[in-house]
Amino acid sequence: QVQLVESGGGLVQPGGSLRLSCAASGFTLGDYAIGWFRQAPGKEREGVSCVSRSDGRTYWSDSVKGRFTISRDNAKNTVYLQMNSLKPEDTAVYYCAAVRSGLSCITIPTMAYDYWGQGTQVTVSS
Repeated sequence: QVQLVESGGGLVQPGGSLRLSCAASGFTLGDYAIGWFRQAPGKEREGVSCVSRSDGRTYWSDSVKGRFTISRDNAKNTVYLQMNSLKPEDTAVYYCAAVRSGLSCITIPTMAYDYWGQGTQVTVSS
């Protein structure tokens, strides 16, 4: 069964850190481009960061650049999102997604992703 499972969300104070994990089962993450997305209440889902399949290049949205880092551990079939210097506006449900594409992940539209996790809540509040 193909599945993506996120974990690591929670409540953190502004300025704090969290590391989200996205574990895959039923397929090999290394064969896919991976994206992290988030959706806050009343807002559209937005791309946060992604890593391409072909060359492993990573990209970030302007809102998280310099604070978030995406990494891939193919041996564990897991992708991580390290989030530092968290702000209240980072509060959202975070999703990971996978698409079997060799294109640069920054060019892949959200609707093209094949598999999605169930999401993990991140709340940044004092």
